[in-house]
Amino acid sequence: MALKPDPTAPFASVQHALRVLEAVSRHSGGVTDVEIARHTHLPATHLAQMLTMLRREGYIEQVPDGSYVVGESLLLLGTGGDRDQALRDKLQITLDDLRDSVGAAVYISRYIDGEVKILHYADGPLAPKVNEWAEFRRTAHASAVGKCLLAQLDHDGRKDHLARHKTARLTSRTITNEKILLHKLDSQPPTVPVLDLQEYAVGTVCAAVPITAGAAVGCLALSMPLENAHRLRQAADALNRRAAPVLLSLAI
Repeated sequence: MALKPDPTAPFASVQHALRVLEAVSRHSGGVTDVEIARHTHLPATHLAQMLTMLRREGYIEQVPDGSYVVGESLLLLGTGGDRDQALRDKLQITLDDLRDSVGAAVYISRYIDGEVKILHYADGPLAPKVNEWAEFRRTAHASAVGKCLLAQLDHDGRKDHLARHKTARLTSRTITNEKILLHKLDSQPPTVPVLDLQEYAVGTVCAAVPITAGAAVGCLALSMPLENAHRLRQAADALNRRAAPVLLSLAI
């Protein structure tokens, strides 16, 4: 399925993180932040934030002399063994942490072979997942996940999807007019979370942000009961900020 010409802007922080990891990987005996800055040309403040994130995610470690070496997460994802299982484990840990920090169920979804697929999720007693009362793959027009994925396709890709999955009315808020839906998708800023305010299910609100890596169309999403809707914008912004580690795991 074709991507939009000029699709969602790549996460600059992920590109920077990969440059930092490359610099660390080149120095098996450790490398200082000064040397990393020289290799990556990143400003000191931005580099400090990047190093903090990479340490938190286990991609690098700081040894007693203050230099940085490759961390366990990078070793598991970047070398031999069962990479698929290592990636699933890493993503689950990241999602569990994200669920607890934003106070909502969280999901990773991909658009694969013309269909919406939820690949990973983290929920809990205080963060219930969405009840899939209507198949997600058939209701992309109504969910934050679906709209976020469709927004990353080109016009023909969207038309193809909607030709196969009609815009059925799920709630009184569901957009069923295809022309209106396509206009909203086309005008969706790539850096702004996509929202679902009871369009898929009464009593549930959701948000999603793109995590596109190369030709793969994906998104990171959250859902929460309507009574927590006052937290949706703050949670969506947090989701956007925390999307980089998820994309980084997929990119390594």
